[in-house]
Amino acid sequence: MTSIVVEVRIPGSKSVTARALFLSATAAGTSELLHPLRSDDTEAFAAGLTSLGYPVQLSESSWTVTGSAAGPSGQASVYCRDAGTAARFLPTLAGCGSGRFRFDASEQLRRRPIQPVTDALRKLGAKVSFEGAEDHLPFTIDTSGLTGGSIEVDAEVSSQFLTGLLMSAPLMRDGLTIHVPRLVSAPYIEMTVRMMASFGVRVETDGTTFAVPAQPYSAQRYEVEPDASTSSYFFAAAALTGNSITVSGLGSGSLQGDVEFARILQQMGAEVDFGERHITVTGTGQLHGIDVNMRDVSDTMPTLAAIAPFADGPVRISDVANTRVKECDRLEACAVNLRRLGIQVSTGPDWIEVQPGTPEPALMECFHDHRIAMSFSITGLRTPGITLDDPDCVRKTFPEFHEVLAGVRQAWGSSNGA
Repeated sequence: MTSIVVEVRIPGSKSVTARALFLSATAAGTSELLHPLRSDDTEAFAAGLTSLGYPVQLSESSWTVTGSAAGPSGQASVYCRDAGTAARFLPTLAGCGSGRFRFDASEQLRRRPIQPVTDALRKLGAKVSFEGAEDHLPFTIDTSGLTGGSIEVDAEVSSQFLTGLLMSAPLMRDGLTIHVPRLVSAPYIEMTVRMMASFGVRVETDGTTFAVPAQPYSAQRYEVEPDASTSSYFFAAAALTGNSITVSGLGSGSLQGDVEFARILQQMGAEVDFGERHITVTGTGQLHGIDVNMRDVSDTMPTLAAIAPFADGPVRISDVANTRVKECDRLEACAVNLRRLGIQVSTGPDWIEVQPGTPEPALMECFHDHRIAMSFSITGLRTPGITLDDPDCVRKTFPEFHEVLAGVRQAWGSSNGA
């Protein structure tokens, strides 16, 4: 195969955008965010901050946030839509304020776990009352501020619970020391700590204990790097079709752990150029089977599962139990769709194993999950006739995904399987 190199523009990281919005809101003054992701999730987060009294102004290439070193006050109602980051980060900010704050979300998000956040808020002095099922949205926080101190948090299901508390800790009277016996997706916590330092607050940590001082954040002009999870689809596309994809703005210094997905593709036979400010993945015409632990990069599990049938041996992905409580049960969603394609697949509580095969045309069920839709769109590069039952669900993180993928495919041409 002759490799055709395409540079693709990936929108800003959802994870970085959400954290930058939060940190800007808690820094006195005006912060400017350059190249943030504009999607359903990030707009929901920005709207949530505005509801809490922190104005956010959105423009094409930058957003400004008028922040305050104090928590919100009075009464507010925050609707998180489908945004798990908003539902898990913003209640901790509200807890640091004074007043009554109600949180609600979509039916899908109401089903997702929230207990570590609500437990922590109660332990730190806030009152939390639920309108329906215990420890699920919707709920109301009554608070006069949080004193801080010391607390234990279980971050086995999602690192977002820990992130929300870490970012809120400087607003607590005595700061906060957090003990974490179990943690999933550790690179996201490293991202949080590095971003907090960029806004002026340093966290002392040994990996299981995090000590955060009571200290104000500083307003910043902050550039959001491209989304590494979204980049995984295009890296996988290159590995699958024998072409090349370059993503600029990501590289060895990236905040995001999901850049490691490129190294997984390298283990499977792709060529990877991992520069300081770019990553290029080139397909070699062959993908090898692999047994890989994806605990720290679990958002890219569906990407790998979707291209796994094209490997020359089984692909086994382990330690990804937390993917069962995302927008959908992603392990089961991948298994359902792979079987629809005629591929042999088996699963366990925290693993999936995919056998080599030739996928057949089929309708993919997206389960209203952007990552399932984008992942199996990549399968379609080698299997004509794959369709999605809910293509628009990509709006959650990448509204232009289908158009961008079509442009990449056109640039590559059809002569080598793309």
